Amino acid sequence: MTAVARKQATVGQGPAMPNADYLLITAAVALLGLGLVMVASASLHRIGSAPFYYVNRHLIAIVLGLISAFVIMRIPVSLWQRSGGVLYVVGLVLLLLVLVPGLGREANGAVRWIPIGPFNLQSSEFIKVFMVIYIAGYLVRRQVEVTHSIWGFIKPMLLLGIACTLIMAQPDFGTTAVLLATALGMLFLGGVAVWQFAVLLGLVGSMLVVLVIVSPYRLQRVTAFLDPWADVQGSGYQLAQALIAFGRGEWFGVGLGNGIQKQFYLPEAHTDFLMAVIGEEFGLIGTLVVILLFAVIVWRGFRIGAVAEQMDQRFAAYVAQGLSLWIGLQAFINIGVNVGLLPTKGLTLPFMSYGGNSIIVACMVVAMLVRIDYELRNPAHAESGGPPWKAA
Repeated sequence: MTAVARKQATVGQGPAMPNADYLLITAAVALLGLGLVMVASASLHRIGSAPFYYVNRHLIAIVLGLISAFVIMRIPVSLWQRSGGVLYVVGLVLLLLVLVPGLGREANGAVRWIPIGPFNLQSSEFIKVFMVIYIAGYLVRRQVEVTHSIWGFIKPMLLLGIACTLIMAQPDFGTTAVLLATALGMLFLGGVAVWQFAVLLGLVGSMLVVLVIVSPYRLQRVTAFLDPWADVQGSGYQLAQALIAFGRGEWFGVGLGNGIQKQFYLPEAHTDFLMAVIGEEFGLIGTLVVILLFAVIVWRGFRIGAVAEQMDQRFAAYVAQGLSLWIGLQAFINIGVNVGLLPTKGLTLPFMSYGGNSIIVACMVVAMLVRIDYELRNPAHAESGGPPWKAA
């Protein structure tokens, strides 16, 4: 076909649609890149003889995350749907293995990791993805029961309760809260009656309050969150130092690498309180840029879910909504803890904080969203297993 003929053939067809959501991918890559830079800034002073210890491990985690993303993007969504039950069982087994004496590794009073050579597997990170896939499949299989019967609502919550109980045994209150909130959000979007949702939400809230009251260290965290300056050298120390970091950053920050709080005062600056380092070195503007990038990811994820729902791909829609909700919730909680809006939780900032499992799972989440988007744009290739960049 000549160039003229090709031009005539395309008249009236409009511009070609892209094969992937590049805005979503760009936001995720930007967060990964900025996270690597900030982990380096927050940790280079920590190891005298090996200043790049955390940077190198974080970079390895990013590489493993990208490899995992490449694999995920080649797996058809239909295979995820068929594997929901198996993934749930695998997740429970991993949670149980953590609690086996001598097998799980303890750090800071918590047993959350399974040593595998030089790598530590944190099963609570992966159960989030597995649970989203399982609940999405359940909502498709039991749609009528979920919307018209309270038992259809209770059954997945019982299975979720088993997973949350195992996570709390580690203990990991933050992950439990995120997992519960994500599951409740998915069930609400799946059509659960509002009164059922309200009753269960009240029960879950009451249980969380009880867990806080009966545990001295959790109660201490809540009281410190309410007034960190009351015990600035004790329970309120972390939050007070984080607030000082944000205060020093003002509008534009003190400059990359020039932060002081990370060096002498702020604990866990490269993990849970990385956002405070960003606030000090890049100021309010840098903080808002990070929040904007997370907002883009959540927005594009829910947009993919909405398109899937319009095309009657309900499983894909629920997965996209669940993953987006989870990323948004965890980012909101981490940032909220850093700025003093929420009690201190041991939750990482997705895509950014130091932590191999968190980085790998975050990359997997974006890959799953990209895969769903690819199949929606190219329904004829849904079962091909091909990557998005080779769509016909």
